[in-house]
Amino acid sequence: MALFGQNPSQGTLLKGSEFLSEELPVRLAHRVKELSDLPQGLSEMPSIIRVKEWYAQSFEELVNFPPPRIPAEFSKILNSASIPLPGSVPNPSLHKLLPYNKDDPDDTSLFGSTSSNIAGLKHPSSASSVGGAPRAGLNGNGKKMRIPMERRYYANPEENNDVAWPPEVYEYNKKFTKLLEAIKARHDPTVTTVAGGVLEWKKKNQSRLIGSDVQRFLDRFYMSRIGIRFLIGQHVALNTLQPHPDYVGIICTRSRLHDIASEAIENARFVCEEHYGMFKAPPVQLICPRDLTFSYVPGHLSHILFELLKNSLRAIVERYGVDPSLEGAGSMTAPGGQFPPIKVVVVEGREDITIKISDEGGGIPRSAIPLVWTYMYTTMDVEARGKGGSVKGAGSMRGGSMSGGNALENLQNGANDFAAPMAGFGYGLPLSRLYARYFGGDLRLISMEGYGTDVYIHLNRLSSSREPLQ
Repeated sequence: MALFGQNPSQGTLLKGSEFLSEELPVRLAHRVKELSDLPQGLSEMPSIIRVKEWYAQSFEELVNFPPPRIPAEFSKILNSASIPLPGSVPNPSLHKLLPYNKDDPDDTSLFGSTSSNIAGLKHPSSASSVGGAPRAGLNGNGKKMRIPMERRYYANPEENNDVAWPPEVYEYNKKFTKLLEAIKARHDPTVTTVAGGVLEWKKKNQSRLIGSDVQRFLDRFYMSRIGIRFLIGQHVALNTLQPHPDYVGIICTRSRLHDIASEAIENARFVCEEHYGMFKAPPVQLICPRDLTFSYVPGHLSHILFELLKNSLRAIVERYGVDPSLEGAGSMTAPGGQFPPIKVVVVEGREDITIKISDEGGGIPRSAIPLVWTYMYTTMDVEARGKGGSVKGAGSMRGGSMSGGNALENLQNGANDFAAPMAGFGYGLPLSRLYARYFGGDLRLISMEGYGTDVYIHLNRLSSSREPLQ
């Protein structure tokens, strides 16, 4: 995508529009189908129905959007790409999300899925092949492959920049971009609305924890949503933002980790101070080379760091109290009457860039470690959630599951996904892990009950890792 969006001409942007007008309806249709077939009556919840209607409306708008009418001579130019894009490589996080049995030719859990065929991926099985190679025009499942995306949508920018494109191309790109902006805005509250639907289901069924089937659905749904919003955001940015030497759309080719981490720290400390009415939040030490840069989407990394830092700050405050100099303000007495600092360490490796966030907030019991990756599970005190959070007696080792009531009201009153409560919705860790895995990274947590927690963010350097399509 970074190669595609470098110095884009109107012809290149038109090819991007053509790709999205074909790809997005497929992805939206998959989500509508899945939202209609959810287990245990979850698809009947009002909030889930509302989200399904949003996806159906977006699907209808895209498939009914009129195609461009371009003179034949310009169509020939658009289809004369001479520089192929490099091929993609397997995403390291695919095996965590989409298990595949290579010994079973009938296993279509990964490459045999409809969405994978849509992406033009080959099934590794040798079925429908001759001499171990797939027959021409077929993928490993014996199904006809689509024309590779780079042949259809990638035009040589050097050849196209000198073309005087007709007004129809400009008008189509402008109208299609406005449509994508409207779709993106419509789906802004999707995360909180789906969370509200799960809470409605839990309240109706008097259930405290969600089942593994619902957990898998939410992983698939939110990972797909990340991909859809990334594609839309990238295309809108290419069409609306002024060229920048370090940016290709929303991809920053020289993301400065020190600056991104510093901003996330400042934002998280501000939310902590506002939430607890503190004069000064616990300190955060950043150990990161100032000149460390790599290609990434800053918005994704900022979201991950912000959510994890909020967790650490809350754990510190709830363990030592709002004012650590006062004895008995929290469940523990702060050494020297000061908050122990949270440490953020950034290290560059040959394969990954790893970020470690360490706190001394008391840790999590070993039995609760698997639950922290479960949606709607939170270590924030259940009663304190509905009252804006308390400090004394609501330590980080007290866990609970959101089961309705005040939590549902809080979600319904939220305007969109970008509201920043201190804690309590149980989405921070699971969503942060999905953001890390989308580009082939990962998120791991190690806790020492009675002391604190270390969280490791592994960031795969953006190159040619394919999407974890599901």
